[in-house]
Amino acid sequence: MVHDERHALVVDPGEAQPVLEALQRLSLQLAAILVTHHHGDHTGGVAALREASGAQVFGPAHEPMPEPLTRLSGGDQLQALGLNFRVIDVPGHTAGHIAYFCADMNNAPLLFCGDTLFSGGCGRLFEGSPAQMLASLDTLAALPGPTRVCCAHEYTLSNLEFARAVEPGNQALADYTAKATSLRLQQQPTLPSSVLLERQINPFLRTRHATVIQTVQAFDASACDEVSIFAALRQWKNQF
Repeated sequence: MVHDERHALVVDPGEAQPVLEALQRLSLQLAAILVTHHHGDHTGGVAALREASGAQVFGPAHEPMPEPLTRLSGGDQLQALGLNFRVIDVPGHTAGHIAYFCADMNNAPLLFCGDTLFSGGCGRLFEGSPAQMLASLDTLAALPGPTRVCCAHEYTLSNLEFARAVEPGNQALADYTAKATSLRLQQQPTLPSSVLLERQINPFLRTRHATVIQTVQAFDASACDEVSIFAALRQWKNQF
């Protein structure tokens, strides 16, 4: 949820009740609902929230969505709460997945990336191809380094366990693992992450680095180009 102390927007509300409780607790009116993709854990609360608040719903142009909504695709602009969002096509996890990028929210960029990019990982390929997901992650990795990465799920510690298997000599990864572990022991979130941090520690953004290529090829010797290396890395994570 993002709010200006009067109005709020929510992203990927899988359930309505926690949102309604937060709105009531903070005395906020829901103005907009942003959806990144069609999976039920991202859309389950949309209809009830729209009915309760009259909020406008925005979602991907080419996926089944709870109607009515304003459909968006890459390059489209969205204004909500006085903020400007640019829509980015990021197919891979689903075929029509989109992300929302705000170049300036409280003096820093912010990204709502759904299930495309996680801290230390990426989403499973349910509908898109490895080539699509690699291109989508390349697009997100090219955003400004200070961009805060708001993932839809916090899988950070389990992702970092896999990342350390891929790059055991990565000192930035070791440092971040210690920090993330400490945060979770204090029941604090590890999110949002940042684009700069993910470039340093996320193996799915580092598939062209020699250290990653070497360990991936030890897992699958047939991985020989950037797409097959990415595909092998994702398969390794699936069974890790």
